[in-house]
Amino acid sequence: MAGEVTVDGQVAPGWETVRDAFARGQAHDPGSAQLAVHHHGQLVVDLASEPACTGSLGPAPVDRARAGTGPVGPAPYGTESVGVLMSVTKGLVAVCAHLLSQRGVLALDAPVARYWPEFAAGGKDATTVADLLTHRAGLPSFAGDAAGVGLPGLLDWDSRVAELAARTPLWEPGSAFLYHALTYGHLAGEVVRRVSGVSIGTFFAAEVARPLGLDLWIGLPQEAEHRFVPQFSVRPEPTQEQISGFLAGLGLSPADPLSLALRATAAELASANEALTTRQGRAAELPGAGGIGNARSLSRLYAALVGPVDGERLLSPHTVERARTPCNENLAPPPPLDGGDGSGRSRFGLGFELPRPGLPMLGEGSFGHAGAGGRLGMACPESGLAVGYVCTAMSWEPASGPDPRWADWTEAVMTTAAAPVRS
Repeated sequence: MAGEVTVDGQVAPGWETVRDAFARGQAHDPGSAQLAVHHHGQLVVDLASEPACTGSLGPAPVDRARAGTGPVGPAPYGTESVGVLMSVTKGLVAVCAHLLSQRGVLALDAPVARYWPEFAAGGKDATTVADLLTHRAGLPSFAGDAAGVGLPGLLDWDSRVAELAARTPLWEPGSAFLYHALTYGHLAGEVVRRVSGVSIGTFFAAEVARPLGLDLWIGLPQEAEHRFVPQFSVRPEPTQEQISGFLAGLGLSPADPLSLALRATAAELASANEALTTRQGRAAELPGAGGIGNARSLSRLYAALVGPVDGERLLSPHTVERARTPCNENLAPPPPLDGGDGSGRSRFGLGFELPRPGLPMLGEGSFGHAGAGGRLGMACPESGLAVGYVCTAMSWEPASGPDPRWADWTEAVMTTAAAPVRS
């Protein structure tokens, strides 16, 4: 019931309506959440919510000693807490690629094989780095069978990238678009490793997180474990039989390579979620969906993409313009998934999602990335806004439209930013 939510944190004068809107959005959420907003580089909203009563859908209190994450007792939740970001992590990876491009050591329109020679196998010699960043590479899963890659194999970086390099794509790279839920992180992450000489997690920590003082990681360090709060799902995961039946209804037989790949993706995502419940999984680098952090740092990161934050700016205006230019609007998913009018398709720039009906973000011109369950990081250069939203309840499904938790506070943020400056 509305009103049964506790909101802590700070808002700058004039931004009080955002606190109220955030509380309304969280009123029916069985989990906790954080919302942070930067405006022209200044932190103006930094909030965290906890439900007064989790009810039947909420998680049991987390005993951090048993979970291996800290001292005995329930895990508190506040603006300093950190949690799983899911696919919001893809935006972090994209930042790394654009930094290297901006420095002149990575050409995004160049063949991947220029930097990763083994990748030329299987007819992928012309696949570009941009194809990886825009989900056009034809490698949506690690395995070619429905079982996917389970644990511990999923955490073996060298084996996973070697397998991707050797595989033949499911479609001609660049000719179709289909979301690469986990492989995106390894594909783009390996390019970053080949160019920089260090892993994607190490590069992000040194070149992005450390200069900005961010609590964001691709591979959670041991010293931050005590701040980790786990996620939980409000509904059961679909079974392989259900997924197979859904795909059959779209015209894909169970033996079709695309059906096998999509079912493998589902199995691999389930393995990734299982891994993230363990210290080993959180310490591993899963750059497609395994980043960990909080809303304040996510907002600060996006603010530093579109303007200076305490004297630090990550990407130039030219780089941002290139990053948010639509790249896949004329591409359909591979047959037979290419039916319909395309209104529900994702829109991508180079590594970032762009506004669409199911993900309005901050309006046209904004860019960022959503994550399974409802996480969101985004910015808009024109308004100077940057936003981070992190939640513990996995309740948002992209196919169902925008997350209802976002609606009120998104409108309040945009309205407040557009209001005349008070004298």
